[in-house]
Amino acid sequence: MKYLEGLNEPQQRAVLHTEGPLMVIAGAGSGKTRVLTNRIAHLIHHGVDAFNILALTFTNKAANEMRQRIEKMVGNEARNLWIGTFHSVFAKILRFEAEKVGYTSNFSIYDTDDSKNLLKTIIKEQNLDDKIYKPSIVLHRISNAKNNLVSWQEYISNPQYYEDDKAFKRPELGKLYQIYQERLLQANAMDFDDLLFNTNLLFKQHLDVLHKYQHKFKYILIDEFQDTNYAQYLIIRRLSAVHQNICVVGDDAQSIYAFRGADIGNILNFEKDYPDLTVIRLEQNYRSTNNIVQAANSVIAKNIAQIPKKVWTKNEAGNLIRLLKATSDNEEGRLVANAIYEDKVQYGYKNSDFAILYRTNAQSRAFEEALRKINIKYRIVGGLSFYQRKEIKDLIAYFRYAVNQKDEEAFKRIINLPKRGIGDTTVAKLVVAAYENKTTIWNILENPRQVFSGKTATALEDFRDLIKSFTILIKEQDAYTAAKEIAKQSGILKELYEDKTIEGLSRYENVQELLNAIKEFTDNPENTDKSLSAFLQQVSLLTLVDEPANDQDNDKVTLMTIHAAKGLEFKHVFVVGLEENLFPSPLMTETRADLEEERRLFYVAITRAQKKLTLSYALTRYFYGKLNTCEPSRFLDEIDKKYIEDANPYQRIENYTNTNLVNTLRGQTQNTTRIAKSNLQHVPQYTPSTDFRPSDTKNLRIGMQVEHMKFGYGKVTAIEMENNQPHKATIQFDTVGEKTLLLSFAKLRIV
Repeated sequence: MKYLEGLNEPQQRAVLHTEGPLMVIAGAGSGKTRVLTNRIAHLIHHGVDAFNILALTFTNKAANEMRQRIEKMVGNEARNLWIGTFHSVFAKILRFEAEKVGYTSNFSIYDTDDSKNLLKTIIKEQNLDDKIYKPSIVLHRISNAKNNLVSWQEYISNPQYYEDDKAFKRPELGKLYQIYQERLLQANAMDFDDLLFNTNLLFKQHLDVLHKYQHKFKYILIDEFQDTNYAQYLIIRRLSAVHQNICVVGDDAQSIYAFRGADIGNILNFEKDYPDLTVIRLEQNYRSTNNIVQAANSVIAKNIAQIPKKVWTKNEAGNLIRLLKATSDNEEGRLVANAIYEDKVQYGYKNSDFAILYRTNAQSRAFEEALRKINIKYRIVGGLSFYQRKEIKDLIAYFRYAVNQKDEEAFKRIINLPKRGIGDTTVAKLVVAAYENKTTIWNILENPRQVFSGKTATALEDFRDLIKSFTILIKEQDAYTAAKEIAKQSGILKELYEDKTIEGLSRYENVQELLNAIKEFTDNPENTDKSLSAFLQQVSLLTLVDEPANDQDNDKVTLMTIHAAKGLEFKHVFVVGLEENLFPSPLMTETRADLEEERRLFYVAITRAQKKLTLSYALTRYFYGKLNTCEPSRFLDEIDKKYIEDANPYQRIENYTNTNLVNTLRGQTQNTTRIAKSNLQHVPQYTPSTDFRPSDTKNLRIGMQVEHMKFGYGKVTAIEMENNQPHKATIQFDTVGEKTLLLSFAKLRIV
């Protein structure tokens, strides 16, 4: 049996175990995809009809790869398999059974933009404030309800949902959910969440249909089981109830999608629903060196909620993990870019052998700029290039138009952003008027009442006066002061701040990162011209696309969030921004469950590396336009120190003899190296007192003695207030010197 060749003993057992429930706990790099595909080949080889096998994945790419592999082993019979994502497979079932849930078989599937546009129309029809009832927020709430199988009827009849919505000043949300669903039905359309919701409804209300598919799918296999949500798990449980030949494959240590509704409890508690469950652990890692594997083990061991396993490898010990300490986030970008350059020279690595992984998309800027400066090609995965993101282009368009009122494209982008009652018809009239009078749009705006009247003319005058104020601001203030005021006065910052969805928070963070970049520009003594005009010139050089539109060059360094990196692997991985309040995220440190999810995310990041792993953090980073001191992430302390290289990265340059390399690196790091050498100190390990309990810092005063979990004892020398409450404290520590800490995050015990 060729499909058993090359499999280790646990892999073979997983392939050959066909009857009854099976859970395969597949450690990182342990060959789970191979087990799944070979198991399906084994079933077909032993007479199971391919039509009776259902395999569910989380991406179309994974489904296609699985089908191709199986087809190589069993031939065309693989085409009869039901393989696909949850949404694609259950959409197919709903096509057959649509009439039973009130649809016809040719129903449409709305994407997120379709759903938001529909909600936007409904909100307007209901005369609701679209600043409070933002379509993205309303859709997020409806999506959560559907993923928990809460219908609109149940939603509006549940007083707790109403009270929750009322507390957020959205008491009409239940009504919007009702109208939204009625409109979807009227349009013969389902959104993505409906595909799971309606499948559950179908199986619950039509037992004959459930019975048909229970007997059709005699063998069910689920990949990435740790990522399933409640709605998905309930479908799986119902479908497998008759034959119970269900095989789930996953790794609880890689469950990182709780924010999308994934429930780690599905894999941790799977045995409760299947008492006869067989559990097989795939613990041999084929991907990474031993040092990387053991370092990852030492981190994930700190989690309490997990299925015990010990991942190991026969691979070489490999390089120790390198730790880069930078004085700033900008320098962190340069150090990482230079390290990539070094590896390319020393080991002959290609650009595509490298990945830079970060916690948030906003972090990409420093690395993009550093890579561009030394002509290393890169690509952004899971997001646009920083300066191509909509919110960044929007704000930069304001800057451009304030600098140059002849910039018509910038005008078109910002004229109704945020909305000020100037629609496409008005813009079209402006363009025509400018064309007919052989002048610029701005000249028309100087006296809009020659063409327009009423509210339209007033709105255009207000916009004109706003831009004029920005023009004066740019002439009188430096780039950062002007940019910050434009972001505020334009309304962009306020609009993004009020959007509390995951996407909204990300966009707000990106704008703050742009302002951080401008602050760094004005703080840089090498920039003699600190105007916003000068900054725009610099940005335009950074964002020039110097490659053909149809470029097929895949040899590029990969930049992505850790979430986007799951399932991938690279020879050399850089995990960057390892600082408290960045990674782990401050939003994920309030409960043990959240913190353990962050630790799993760090585990995923580590295990993407095959040959080399580099971790980095900055001692200072710009947040909201202010330079803040940073603490190394607690996760760095959780790695067994014997797997970390103890070397000063700033001294390594002197060890190279390659003249071009030395000159290149020296030219970019000589200024910051002196600063780094003088500021970086070895921080001794500190063990907090046995009775350590963080104190309430509302009563913190200058002169008080305090204890910090990492820095030990110190004396408060200065306090910065915000809203009549202590916000920051400067503390002179006995061992590490002076540090300024954010009191909302720092854990201090008042002695």
